[in-house]
Amino acid sequence: MNFILNGKAQQINDSTTIWDLLSEKSINHNTVVVEHNGKILEHTQWQKTLINQGDNLEVLKFVGGGSQ
Repeated sequence: MNFILNGKAQQINDSTTIWDLLSEKSINHNTVVVEHNGKILEHTQWQKTLINQGDNLEVLKFVGGGSQ
């Protein structure tokens, strides 16, 4: 099935959750926020939310730092 991840077309197997996708891509679940079709998902929903044909996902990573 085809979907968009951070603006790039991707393919994935049916019955894949957002949690599965993050694990498959070695993304630390504790350092990201996931936007699914324009809505930020609660971390508790990642294991329940299936990725569907045509979905648009944005995975945003927290980065520390700044100026002093």
